[in-house]
Amino acid sequence: MVVRLLHRAGLRSAHLHLASLATIGLCVTLWVRAKTVDQEQRGNAERRALFVGLWPPTMWLIGDSLESASDLVG
Repeated sequence: MVVRLLHRAGLRSAHLHLASLATIGLCVTLWVRAKTVDQEQRGNAERRALFVGLWPPTMWLIGDSLESASDLVG
């Protein structure tokens, strides 16, 4: 149901796969930036990087689901 809504909204598997790769870059950027902040803020910055690091597999799998749905839709 959600995949059909995303497909109707115009999202395609390539969009989600590219977003997945982009979030990997964002995670690495946040992780590197976390090393430059002071000790008081470092823990929060590292947690933010790890949180963003959880997004790529989810987006990639949604992209795979959209690819399967587009095969069914035509």
